Amino acid sequence: MVARRWVVSTFHALVVGLLCVYLLWFDDAVNADPIWGEPKLVKLNVGLTAGYLISDFLLILWYWNAIGDRYFIIHHLTALYAYYYVLGQGLLPYFANFRLIAEFSTPFVNQRWFLEVLGYPKTSMPNIINGFLMLMIFFLVRIAVMPVYYHKMISTFGSEAFYKLGLRAQFAWIVASVCLDVMNIMWMYKIGKGCYKVLCACKKEKADSQKNGKQR
Repeated sequence: MVARRWVVSTFHALVVGLLCVYLLWFDDAVNADPIWGEPKLVKLNVGLTAGYLISDFLLILWYWNAIGDRYFIIHHLTALYAYYYVLGQGLLPYFANFRLIAEFSTPFVNQRWFLEVLGYPKTSMPNIINGFLMLMIFFLVRIAVMPVYYHKMISTFGSEAFYKLGLRAQFAWIVASVCLDVMNIMWMYKIGKGCYKVLCACKKEKADSQKNGKQR
């Protein structure tokens, strides 16, 4: 069941991520009006994600001893809270879809688990390559995009479209965005720290190997 979770997670990430990029490039209605644009296709993408988040949330609770993580619980509930306004009221389609670009990092995060199950040590070449790609992609789709996202958000402040949202939707949008990005920064730090430890371990292994070779 745990293995199935990672497979479903990876498949969901690829489908949602590709649809996200398509909408960012070609959905003129949403790009022209990021707050009130026609959300039909965005609702489809967000609906897929909401369904996945609910199923994953329940799976985490059921198998808590194996895969329980309080940060995943906070992440899922925060995202679902914000997506209620997209699915229920059709609000903020551009911003809801934009956040889904982060899913491109998920396959590399999941791949760590597959490599661990297959018995690859952390200093093995497959793990090193996956770790490097995970670090780069995670940074690009979750950290580097923050200025673009928040610039777009702030540019709407004070507009008629922004005031039409109402206080509850405004609160959900801003608080959920900040909460999710605080977790992204935390995870980025952990990934970077993990990669540094692996590089140090690789250097130590190489030095030990050279030392043993000289002793022979």
